[in-house]
Amino acid sequence: MTARATAGRLIACHECDLLQREPALPPDGVLRCCRCRAELYRAHPDSIDRALAFTLAAGVMFAISNVYPIVGLEVNGDLVETTLLRAVRILYDDGMWPIAGLVFATTFLMPLLQMATTTYLLVRLWLHRRPYRADLVFRLMHLAQPWGMTEVLILGMLVALFKLAKIASVVPGVALWSFGALMLLLAAASAAFDSRALWQRPGGQRGAAADRLPEVAAWPTPAPTAMHCGLLSCHGCGLLMHSRTDPHATGCPRCGARLHARKPDSIARTWAFLIAAMVLYIPANVLPVMNTSSVFGSQKDTILSGVVYLWTSGAWPLAIVVFIASIAVPMLKIMAIMYLVISTQRRSNALLRERIRIYRLVELVGRWSMLDIYVITILVALVQFNALATIQAGPAAIAFGAVVVLTMFAAMSFDPRLIWDAAQVCDG
Repeated sequence: MTARATAGRLIACHECDLLQREPALPPDGVLRCCRCRAELYRAHPDSIDRALAFTLAAGVMFAISNVYPIVGLEVNGDLVETTLLRAVRILYDDGMWPIAGLVFATTFLMPLLQMATTTYLLVRLWLHRRPYRADLVFRLMHLAQPWGMTEVLILGMLVALFKLAKIASVVPGVALWSFGALMLLLAAASAAFDSRALWQRPGGQRGAAADRLPEVAAWPTPAPTAMHCGLLSCHGCGLLMHSRTDPHATGCPRCGARLHARKPDSIARTWAFLIAAMVLYIPANVLPVMNTSSVFGSQKDTILSGVVYLWTSGAWPLAIVVFIASIAVPMLKIMAIMYLVISTQRRSNALLRERIRIYRLVELVGRWSMLDIYVITILVALVQFNALATIQAGPAAIAFGAVVVLTMFAAMSFDPRLIWDAAQVCDG
């Protein structure tokens, strides 16, 4: 269903800034922007009960996943097991603290923060009480969501298990299965959570909402945007308000997020992150990402040599996945963001919908480049047999992790509404 200017309150699309009326949705209905087809809202029947159940179950699986071993490696009667936190500690002790911090943040800290904030909000709503400092907790939850990468960790574990099976006997641990369950439960909880249930509670701040806004027919432009009509839309909670309601206000009156008609210095900041990522992409693929020492000598592997090893070992599906996630995706992501920035700077009004689809794809696949980092983390933690064999992370791991983070920052800094600013008519 697309939003039409017929009935309901006004909403502004977060990707093209088009103002439109919100119609009533059937159960499980989806509301999409009539111009760029972005998903504006999805109906969530029994949102609070379902989301709370999934989140509490995810918390149990999270505890199990970090207490019990992920996998064990047995060689000549010696069994080496590792938990996620032990793997992070080994990376830290080896001097690879940037990678240790990145893995800790994306697989432990951010998922924990997401579950804790979601549980706090949902429990209070389930008890029919307004959460204390809901604005701060909501912003923390919103901040944690894009950085929790449990699903990428699962795929990294599978790739590491295949490589380990060539070395010794692999003993899957309890945490391997609980991490899989955690991935599914987090996805289900995120899909079931309805942020509107939070702000519709009695006492919620409405701000200068759509009740007193002019009718669509009164606006002069055929494709009225929030910015052109003197309105601001909050990316966090979706509140639409007059930009002149309070000239001294710097944040959303409902969730406290900073409000801007467009992201400040969006193009300049995107270029800065993009150029840094391009510079680091070279050492990430040229320098060794992993150093292996054994009784037969030492070997230095790059990301590409790891792909070749998987291919020649007969695991061509995994080789293709690793090649796409670790080599193709970072390069294509850099090229895609560069195309978006250049076309936006030139104020091109061609291929608007195609460009916004590219932007969505870039945001969707960016996190999967972390695959190799997680593979290295598992291998480093398990292959610690002293004189027999040891594996250490190489300098390329730090460069590659930086590329992933920088390209994610570049995508976050880019404002997709700038794509549509050159277009003055609604082509939807």
